[in-house]
Amino acid sequence: MANVALVTRLRRLPAGDKRLLRAFVFLALLSLALGVVFGALTAFRRAGFLALPHAVGYEILSLHGVTIFFYWLYFVQAALVLMLASVYTDGVGRLLGRPLAWVALVLMAVGFGLSELTPAMNVPLLYDGNPELVVEHSALAGIFYLGYVVMSAGLFLVGASAILTALGPKFAGRAESWSAVTFATVAWAGLLMVSAMAAFNVFLPPMLWAFGLGPAVADYGMQWHVLFHNMHYLPLMATVIVWYVLVEVITGVRSIFGTQFSKIVFTSYLIFVPPTFLYHMFLDPGLADAVKVIGSLLSLFIAVPTILVYLIIVSSLEAYARAQGGRGLFGWMRLLPWDNPAMTAIGLATLNMAIGGALSFVLIQGKLAPLLSDTFFVPGYFHFLTLGTVTLSFIAALLYVIPGVTGGSVWRPRLMNQLPLILSLGLLIFGAAGVTAGYIGVPRRVFDIGYGGEAPAWWASLMFLVGVGAVFMSAALALYVYGLFRMLLQRRVDADTIVSALPEVALGEGSVGHQPAWTGPLSVLVLIGAMAVFTILGFELMQSVPLSATGGGHAHH
Repeated sequence: MANVALVTRLRRLPAGDKRLLRAFVFLALLSLALGVVFGALTAFRRAGFLALPHAVGYEILSLHGVTIFFYWLYFVQAALVLMLASVYTDGVGRLLGRPLAWVALVLMAVGFGLSELTPAMNVPLLYDGNPELVVEHSALAGIFYLGYVVMSAGLFLVGASAILTALGPKFAGRAESWSAVTFATVAWAGLLMVSAMAAFNVFLPPMLWAFGLGPAVADYGMQWHVLFHNMHYLPLMATVIVWYVLVEVITGVRSIFGTQFSKIVFTSYLIFVPPTFLYHMFLDPGLADAVKVIGSLLSLFIAVPTILVYLIIVSSLEAYARAQGGRGLFGWMRLLPWDNPAMTAIGLATLNMAIGGALSFVLIQGKLAPLLSDTFFVPGYFHFLTLGTVTLSFIAALLYVIPGVTGGSVWRPRLMNQLPLILSLGLLIFGAAGVTAGYIGVPRRVFDIGYGGEAPAWWASLMFLVGVGAVFMSAALALYVYGLFRMLLQRRVDADTIVSALPEVALGEGSVGHQPAWTGPLSVLVLIGAMAVFTILGFELMQSVPLSATGGGHAHH
């Protein structure tokens, strides 16, 4: 059975490799748990559920961004990229360069501690660390940047260890070519190393300045935009790789387009993502109009690799399902194992990605970006991607990785199968209220939005709905974290438990023949239509809101 192969491979890893992977997963779950707490407190403060001083609110907001956007996403990516490199590279069966990975773990853990410590000590920095918020040299600010620098060094070593593992059999003459998964893993590891170097380039100069060892930082914004762009799309690349792997694990389905085409698609991330960072600079008042036009045009290509992988997966699933007797435009989906919590998570992750992707298209247009970038539109749409897509998909992967490295079982699989629904319901409430709030000008980094009674009454109502959505989201994530920790800490070995806990179907057996597969292309057309609708709605609503009521000018509050 498909999932037995993955879990068996993980269980056959050397004990040292499994200890390392458990350590990365532990730190990933710890950062996710802290990030959920900080995020819930932030949302509840915005909704008026909690009365926290403004200074405390901004510290918690900073901690939420630092913990989730850097450490949760990087710790879990480190665990997954090392796992894929070690179990999907033919002829290796273990993690080469394990000492490098252990050093990486220590460095990232030290960075995590430093980054968590300084916002709690009243350092006036948000997660992006803009040195303009630091009036003068500050050792505490230097420690904040040091945390990021140390983390970046560790992340670089993670990527190096994964690539070394994939290259090992080639150097030894035991393998002539990589599988599609190994190829994608190498591309993923390479972009992790690029992101690490970009982070080092961003945070080292302000660290030296804060410690009094270097000059004041110039052009921080440009460097941050390059890093932020990589941070934004690297997890999306990792997500579609996770989908690619898990779909085969759960159903046995492989790409009907062949390994070579999959490799070309994964390579396209290296082509389309790096040069499209310009749209992040639309708020720069000195940006030339010609550059804005180029940025808008390049932004149209951002989603190309992700859409292509989505089409490969959905079309392959549909073709195999129809070969098994699936009928109707969507009827074939009933053959998928929706009682598997990983499958349910992936299914809802794709839906959340469609919503977030359509909304993100609004924000990458030169005329709307200055009006919306500092409003609650940003957290409203962004959580569909960072939580509803990326985090949910990584959690689905951990449902297989953790039992594989511990020899244990899945905690309460029926409950786990309901959590994606609860999370996505909360996300829909949170996102709908947040995006609407952004369209009518609610600022995103201002806790007191009453403005002495001058703000529209519906601003507070929308923030209340944001809090309601956050209740569902936080509850689902808290149960996920608890269950995954329970799985990580158990030591019972039962080689068959994982199979019974995570149901699967054998769609991948047999030939697909010439089966039609229209759902993927049709859903892309619907996505394009949604992009147009949200864009038109944005222009209409923003024209009806006075400029002074928009969130502009609150970027650093």
